[in-house]
Amino acid sequence: MLRRLIPVFTLCLCTCPALCQSTSKWQIATITEVRPHPAAGEDASDPITYDVSVRVGGTIYLVRYTTPAGEIAPKCATGRELLVLVGKNTITYNDMLGQPLQVPIESQRPVTEPKHSK
Repeated sequence: MLRRLIPVFTLCLCTCPALCQSTSKWQIATITEVRPHPAAGEDASDPITYDVSVRVGGTIYLVRYTTPAGEIAPKCATGRELLVLVGKNTITYNDMLGQPLQVPIESQRPVTEPKHSK
């Protein structure tokens, strides 16, 4: 009897973690605005930091993006779409090589649609 229950018990242990995982999903985001972040000390060796607004569904997230050394600044990225994974305090995206990168969420607000006058 016990030998028959071991495979069932093992199967239950294997499926439990899959059922307990969060249902986070990748979503399409649109970059709506890119602004240079005011630097405390303007040293030429300091990495360049930007405040980037991204729209994901009905929310605009403001994230802080620091340009890695040798990478082109995102000034021309407004309007670009990318896949993101929104977390509690960060947004994850994949760079051009497919490496996941995280940026901190500074703030978030609902999207306000412009009112049309008649």
